[in-house]
Amino acid sequence: MDLKKMKNSFYLLNSSLLLILSFFPSIEGVAQNKRPNILVIMGDDISRNSMGVYGSKYIKTPNFDRIANEGVLFTNAYVCNPKCSPSRACFLTGRYSWQLEEAANHIPVIPPKWKFYPKLLEESGYAIGYTGKGWGPGVYYGEHNPAGWEYNDISLTPPYKGISKQDYASNFEAFLTKRDTEKPFCFWFGTHEAHRKYEKDSYKKENKDLSKVTVQAFFPDNELVRGDLADYGVEVEYHDRQIGLALASLEKRGLLDNTIIIATSDQGMPFPRIKGQIYEEDFHEAFVVRWGDKIIPGRIVTDFINFPDVAPTLMEVAGLKIDKQMTGKSFLNLLLSEKSGRIDEKRSFSLLGKERHDMGRIEGDQINVGYPARAIRTDKYLYIHNYKSNRWPAGDPEYGYNNVDNSPTKSYLTELKKEDPDYKYYELSFGKRPMEELYDMEIDPDCINNLASDSKYAVLRNQLSAQMNQELKRQKDPRALGKGDIFDYYPQAREEKMKKMYKEKYYNMFDRFFEVFGKKTVPIPSGFVEKDGEN
Repeated sequence: MDLKKMKNSFYLLNSSLLLILSFFPSIEGVAQNKRPNILVIMGDDISRNSMGVYGSKYIKTPNFDRIANEGVLFTNAYVCNPKCSPSRACFLTGRYSWQLEEAANHIPVIPPKWKFYPKLLEESGYAIGYTGKGWGPGVYYGEHNPAGWEYNDISLTPPYKGISKQDYASNFEAFLTKRDTEKPFCFWFGTHEAHRKYEKDSYKKENKDLSKVTVQAFFPDNELVRGDLADYGVEVEYHDRQIGLALASLEKRGLLDNTIIIATSDQGMPFPRIKGQIYEEDFHEAFVVRWGDKIIPGRIVTDFINFPDVAPTLMEVAGLKIDKQMTGKSFLNLLLSEKSGRIDEKRSFSLLGKERHDMGRIEGDQINVGYPARAIRTDKYLYIHNYKSNRWPAGDPEYGYNNVDNSPTKSYLTELKKEDPDYKYYELSFGKRPMEELYDMEIDPDCINNLASDSKYAVLRNQLSAQMNQELKRQKDPRALGKGDIFDYYPQAREEKMKKMYKEKYYNMFDRFFEVFGKKTVPIPSGFVEKDGEN
């Protein structure tokens, strides 16, 4: 066949296909815009090591594992700030938490000047929405949550008391049904699991074997702790079942392979020394991505990525220019690469940090101060600088170590006496810490043996400290520039809007704190509270 005849045959074939496809408008994956759909699956307080593909022995996560096996798994994915509000803010804005002013703290009023990738995608023609937990807790400006328009009208009867009544899968279905099918979509599928509280001994109803539970080196290995970890595992498995339902919704509509799916969590499990703290298990997160035939399945990438890198990546995925506000670095090249292992040699470390989280420290005229820290994680080492090492890292003892979620494990540790054999575990979770910490992550992944004061590591410690500070100054981190106390003076959200948003009796964090501890003697700084008592 000559070239001219080949071209004519090709033209006729394509014309016939278009005619055939016009009779099947319900097959959305064929007819829709070429730009891919985006689905972010965000867990709440789920550790990396709780997922099957990351080595969990007692928690089964077949649906999360499927995304990894059909896509790419990142071994060095980190959250920037290990608490719900700042972690999610970094994800949505593409900025490091120390670049977000008030939003570096937990429960802030997030400044309206920051741009969120879902809104930018909506402006470019995407349909956007979220179910479950979007950005929060805190107060935002605008028509909708930074994660998108809310789809939380459908509820269910949860299998256990601690599990949310929100029917994530049905609400996702409602979004897919109601949206304009001519538009690509960007949806945030945010479960509330495995956030506390848990139904005690729910693991027994699931026939879980406590002997298979993995207990971290900083916890005592006893039945109480194992039971608490097993109850946590029940919620992780519920979260995983929701992932399966979300994938099924996409599959039945023919949308799965034209949807880029990111599955991760905002921080580690809600246990002492993990959630809200500076150590490995809270920052180091599970992170897997699936994108049809765009990603070679089964790849494992060791490059370091961080939550601020997600927004610029999704901007590029959607065919848009990266917004100038975004300081994270797109990893689209890593997704599309055919390689495994280390792809970009420059991605050899991550910067981490925290400022003010939950209430629980009173200092001078300030009724709520944080425990500021910064850290740098390389392939082998974790270096930490605690800027206010005189403070209690988990919150003041007299206020109940309020920076750690209440749990059976917390109660056991905080009730220990100095003469108890397990008292060392109390110190690890609640005791004061030195200004500098250094851990060899290859032999000490639970961060038990601090090498910072060891003279053999002095040169390394100084090198990591210098590298960290150089990078933080380049990013104009107020803490690295000697102006970090500003974070303690940013107001915590106290608006009436929070009552409407979260439907909580105690929407005012200050009132809740004072009611519990009977403290109202510390003066509030001038100008901090408006006439109506709200901030």
